[in-house]
Amino acid sequence: MAKLILSMDGLVLKEIPLLKERVSIGRKAHNDIQIDNMAISGEHAAVVTILNDSFLEDLNSTNGTLVNGQPVKKHFLKDNDVIELGKYKMKYIVDPLAPNEVSPYDQTTQPPRSAPVQNVSRVADATTSASASQPAPSAPAAASAVIQLLSGSNAGHQLQLTKTLTTLGKPGQVAVIARRPNGYFLTHVEGAFPMLNGRAVDAQARHLKDHDLIEIAGVKMEFFLKQ
Repeated sequence: MAKLILSMDGLVLKEIPLLKERVSIGRKAHNDIQIDNMAISGEHAAVVTILNDSFLEDLNSTNGTLVNGQPVKKHFLKDNDVIELGKYKMKYIVDPLAPNEVSPYDQTTQPPRSAPVQNVSRVADATTSASASQPAPSAPAAASAVIQLLSGSNAGHQLQLTKTLTTLGKPGQVAVIARRPNGYFLTHVEGAFPMLNGRAVDAQARHLKDHDLIEIAGVKMEFFLKQ
């Protein structure tokens, strides 16, 4: 599980576990991490966490955001990265899970502890032999998936979704597809919300189904499951 250690002038002020998909940072009271200092913008930055990956986004703050001394607009966080906001620092720490421990972020998507994860071939066999009273999950982790581009200069090309996180779009409008234990999920990151089957996706992750249509940054694409 990842966490942030907030400090100022070497004094640790707070430890914040990253239990939410999006954690906002800023001076205003509605932020998840409120830093009441005039050098911090009202809505200064956000940390988005999907499975075991987190990235930092500066929300057009007045004084900017640094990671390891370098100004950033967006940055995929690595263990021991130091985020700087004015005089405040936040160290990003990834604590490895103990054996059989379930991440709090992912508790809703993990199989029960009493049901060990099967290998790929067994999952495939279970899917094809499931009875009508026991329908198989719509997108098991064992199934692979691709995105086929339907418009733009690369129309017809396919993108294999083999990574935990696949980024879509371009600066100004970005989304990610996350591969989770129970399927693939589309999540908005920045800019205008992407479209899923003709409807705008909000801040919540959306479970993708076979033949779903996605539109982002003016490019249309289709999601396919490959058994």
